[in-house]
Amino acid sequence: MDTLITASDLAREAAGGSPPVLLDVRWQLGGPPGRPAYEEGHIPGAVYVDLEADLAGPPGSGGRHPLPDPAVLGAAMRRAGVSSGRPVVVYDDAQGWGAARAWWLLRWAGHPSVRVLDGGLRAWREIGGPLETAEPAPAEGTFEPDPGGLPVLGADEAAELARKGVLLDARAAERYRGEVEPVDPVAGHIPGALSAPTAGNLTAGGRFRPAGELAGRFAALGVRGDAPVGVYCGSGVSAAQEVLALELAGIPAALYPGSWSEWCAGPERPVATGADPG
Repeated sequence: MDTLITASDLAREAAGGSPPVLLDVRWQLGGPPGRPAYEEGHIPGAVYVDLEADLAGPPGSGGRHPLPDPAVLGAAMRRAGVSSGRPVVVYDDAQGWGAARAWWLLRWAGHPSVRVLDGGLRAWREIGGPLETAEPAPAEGTFEPDPGGLPVLGADEAAELARKGVLLDARAAERYRGEVEPVDPVAGHIPGALSAPTAGNLTAGGRFRPAGELAGRFAALGVRGDAPVGVYCGSGVSAAQEVLALELAGIPAALYPGSWSEWCAGPERPVATGADPG
């Protein structure tokens, strides 16, 4: 199954007789909502998907962006025209975080064909791809989520993986070290986790690095052999981009959706700081 699609290939498929469903998933940590940017211009035919409302449950003890109720996810995807028998392409305009969250959720929910636009909206603009402001009204899709298509970790499983396998922290290194924490009430990382910021998965142009380079990066971080791998971040969004990068490198990995926002909310859970995994 292909995970990425180039802007040129998307343009060809979109012009064909069976174009994919296009989802615009623009989102930024602590930034403005993505809808105004979508309304100013999006890839023709793309439907805006709100990460906060459609791709996450209400914040609470399970973290800032827990997994959505499958019924809520299914309804949102059907409104966007998603059906199991039709390929889906997702994109954003910042580091692939929002797109990867949509990719991961649809795969987790059982959709058989979901790809991320490599380089996002920037790559589309670079090939001279057109933008439109009109909002499409797609026919209702038929997608029914069947959760379990990708592995998930809870807090206890993440802690065990940090001891017995490899647990990667996808946040910026300064957040991992506990030097800054712009969002959550406690700074630091899960003891035993390894720092692996998502920026290291991309080229300077915002595309994913080649599979061989990604495999080398993860090997250097300690991903070797048959050791199980898991990923977390602040709230389970950017970690999905790392899971995608690991898949490109041929490495299966589980996502801890609650991530640091769930972990640090439990006062009984230990916290490590500094560059040492602890």
